[in-house]
Amino acid sequence: MKLCDLRRLVAAPRPICEPGRITDAEDLAALHAHAFRHGWPATEMEALISDPTVTTLVAREGRTAFTRRPVGFVMVRAAADEAEVLTVAVAPTRRGRGIGRLMMDETIRRLYFMRVASLFLEVDEGNAPALTLYRRLGFREVGRRANYYAGGTANALVMRADLK
Repeated sequence: MKLCDLRRLVAAPRPICEPGRITDAEDLAALHAHAFRHGWPATEMEALISDPTVTTLVAREGRTAFTRRPVGFVMVRAAADEAEVLTVAVAPTRRGRGIGRLMMDETIRRLYFMRVASLFLEVDEGNAPALTLYRRLGFREVGRRANYYAGGTANALVMRADLK
């Protein structure tokens, strides 16, 4: 057996993306706290996961169902033919590995089948990795919220992607 074959055998499998569960609330709150200055508590995560208008997708890594742990998540609220990304977070140690793209691709796929025509989000204008991802996914700037983040010093860009 070649060395490259051995590496493939012991390498961590690609993350999977699946619906969030109430039992994920603590993990999602911890991920959110690492990603944002004002994290959301587990009780808020539970409420959002339980909300029928909210789609929660969780990226998990691990070899078996018992060892898979959340490494990222996205929450999206849909109403009629529009949806809004409420939050996206990826574990700091897992950023830059395509997990955000995986989650957003799956989110957009599900929204398309729900017949959602437009997806909106807000992003800090200084978050270059997120902006790059969103632009690659077809989002374009449709508005700006001045002094929206970080104690009123950072602007938020309002972005929209047409899914149909």
